[in-house]
Amino acid sequence: MTDPSPDPRLWNEDLAPVPQDKRTWTWWNVTALWVGMAVCITTYTLASSLIQQGMNWWQATLTIFLGNVIVLVPMTLNAHPGTSYGIPFPVLLRAAFGTRGANVPALMRGLVACGWFGIQTWVGGAAIYATAAVILGFDPAARQPLPVLGISAGEFLCFMIFWAVNVWFIVRGMDSIKWMEAASAPFLLVVGLALVAWAWQAAHGFGPIFLQPGKLTTHAEFWPVFGSGLTAMIGYWATLSLNIPDFSRYARSQRDQVIGQIIGLPTTMTFYSFIGIVVTSATVVIFGEAIWDPVQVIARFGNPWLSALALITLVVATLSTNIAANVVSPANDFAALAPRLVSFRTGGLITAAIGVLMFPWKLYQDPSGYIFTWLIGYSSLLGPIAGIMIADYFIWRRRKLIVNDLYRSSGAYRYSGGFSLVAFACLAVAVLPNLPGFLVRIGAAGESAFPGWLVAGYHYAWFTGFALGLLLYSLLRPLFPNR
Repeated sequence: MTDPSPDPRLWNEDLAPVPQDKRTWTWWNVTALWVGMAVCITTYTLASSLIQQGMNWWQATLTIFLGNVIVLVPMTLNAHPGTSYGIPFPVLLRAAFGTRGANVPALMRGLVACGWFGIQTWVGGAAIYATAAVILGFDPAARQPLPVLGISAGEFLCFMIFWAVNVWFIVRGMDSIKWMEAASAPFLLVVGLALVAWAWQAAHGFGPIFLQPGKLTTHAEFWPVFGSGLTAMIGYWATLSLNIPDFSRYARSQRDQVIGQIIGLPTTMTFYSFIGIVVTSATVVIFGEAIWDPVQVIARFGNPWLSALALITLVVATLSTNIAANVVSPANDFAALAPRLVSFRTGGLITAAIGVLMFPWKLYQDPSGYIFTWLIGYSSLLGPIAGIMIADYFIWRRRKLIVNDLYRSSGAYRYSGGFSLVAFACLAVAVLPNLPGFLVRIGAAGESAFPGWLVAGYHYAWFTGFALGLLLYSLLRPLFPNR
């Protein structure tokens, strides 16, 4: 930080711009980051939700690929200021929302990350629990749920063991995260290919796998499911499309961050989702039923030590995703709320604590609710923020930021007492059209309470919010430059 007098309420060492000599991430580091984040159990099971809704294998694969190509656009755009100026996401938000107002969208994104942290920790703990069952020989189906929690003591213990491993990496900081992602990426890809080879061998070829038909036989049946699925795929990374500056601030150049993301994001997401389709389709042939949970598939390998090794691999995959995708951003977001009191490590520990208190196993247990309530629901909030950020940086400011003023309460980004009224008005209006569909989805209102087209529009919540946020901000900011 070159300014000798930043406001201590807006600055600490973790939020300060990364010096040029410490921006060392190459395109491979960025690619490895995405491989590490994308290769996980929740990616593996994404296609399952789409196929359960009636898609066949190639429709589900195509939907996942398109969603990740689309989200790559705001991802690389929002990464640009991070690489150019070395600033993290909550600091970049100050340009559009104000030095104090930025805490609101940062907290919105941070709380979503806490939910994701809990979900991934639950998934990793489930893999540990299954590993213990394979090695020790007990029947996981005989578990006795605890009151209030709804899970067994063994499941909760394994959940907390994996939680403690995550906390260890939080305490170690960003260098340990960079090392873990680079080391685990090739290993995880090889394991994915090994799963495909197993499915091919056990099912006697790919023919039986790809012959299973879809259930959506008419356009009227297909397009609503496709729209919801596409929005959910974008929602899956809508969080990272906002806080990608938290990582791109360490990139050597714009070329490194763009190439790394193009190679790492859509290819890995599509590849690992496709592995989920292949392996799960093979279970129909091998076991006589579709088993979408890779933990259950691996537990049926027949060789306890091979199963244990594979399950440990899933734990590593989940760990690499969780630390990078669900800790870095909320740690910075919470630090931005009170920089004098909260460091990156403290923010990460707050994230870990909230992740437990959200009872993540209840968020994850219903595949339909996972897509239509969780993924689409929060994408309706984050889409407008992405649109506003891109409109502010690329259209209004032409990629020019006064970095020192991002850390001053009386600088160019003060607006009205630290809050940008224009940005918050655009955010509110952009979220509003998706509210009826969300209320219907969670059962707070009946379908007849709103026009049908308004409820149906919820399936495209991210697109609607993003477009409205970008358009409204582009129109209003020139009219009220200081509001």
